[in-house]
Amino acid sequence: MKSRARAAKIDDHSEQEFTVVEGVSDEEFEEESSDLQEEKSSAFELLSSDDVLDNERPVLAHRSVEEDSVRIYLKEISRHKLLNGREEIELARAVQAGDAIARRKLIQANLRLVVSIAKRYRNHGLSFQDLVQEGSLGLIRAVEKFDPEKGNKFSTYATWWIRQAVTRALANKSRTIRVPVHMNEAITKLKRSATALAQELGRFPTPEELSEASGLSKDKISLAFDSAKLPLSLDSACSDDSDGTLADIIEDADAPMPDEATAARLLSRHLHDVLNELTDREKEVIQFRYGLNNDRSLSLEELGRQLNMSREQVRQIEIKAMQKLRRTCQAHLREFLH
Repeated sequence: MKSRARAAKIDDHSEQEFTVVEGVSDEEFEEESSDLQEEKSSAFELLSSDDVLDNERPVLAHRSVEEDSVRIYLKEISRHKLLNGREEIELARAVQAGDAIARRKLIQANLRLVVSIAKRYRNHGLSFQDLVQEGSLGLIRAVEKFDPEKGNKFSTYATWWIRQAVTRALANKSRTIRVPVHMNEAITKLKRSATALAQELGRFPTPEELSEASGLSKDKISLAFDSAKLPLSLDSACSDDSDGTLADIIEDADAPMPDEATAARLLSRHLHDVLNELTDREKEVIQFRYGLNNDRSLSLEELGRQLNMSREQVRQIEIKAMQKLRRTCQAHLREFLH
């Protein structure tokens, strides 16, 4: 099957820049062109209808600023008349000759094509205005690179540039963590395959079924699904009915659990009460021997050197202190039980 490489080979210097069309068969290219023409006609009817463009309709209070700005933009671009094939060729030849007015006319006449393509990518991470803006940059590039002598329709040719501009903008700007373009393409392909299979099977397809339908390996499918996950802001609300944020409920690994903190406070208070039953020397020995003053417990030898006492003297004081503590704890326990 002959490759449509001639559509990509726009001039001698652009083969590396315009790789989207490479390897596309004649049948696929014509099918895409047919689909595009149907979608474009539908979009043009929508843009020209009174329901969308009639500025006499009252503005609803709840309508967003974005919707108003889109409405104004659609009304503006609808004023530029559509071109027939002969007019497109004439303008394209004038653009090649450096005619700035022809360049502007060709761009303005195809802005509705940008809208029809941009609407495919709504709710993918960029606002509709941003999608139209990025698509318009692709349209400008198409106008600059189009060669009317190669026999391609401008709308078909421009579609690839517009779509490439939009998809690359989504890959580079729509995520906090950038996902490579090739991975975004895999994600898009998977979404289409998953949707088609889900409609056919009546359930979500298995990784094996997705792999067979999409032609991607199971490892790449797993990686694509992981890449498709969007990070959540810690300032995001926990729910519609709550003012709390995710940051409020995320566990602090370094912070003690509430029950542990309560137990530690009660133990500290109890130890303080019990140690008050000892002499100052006995309290000092117990505190250093069991690390109550700091995190480290001292051995008999270390504590003896610190207190200028022998190891045996320290041991005897410890034994006597522990006996007192044991009697005190038993008394407290009996009091608690009775």
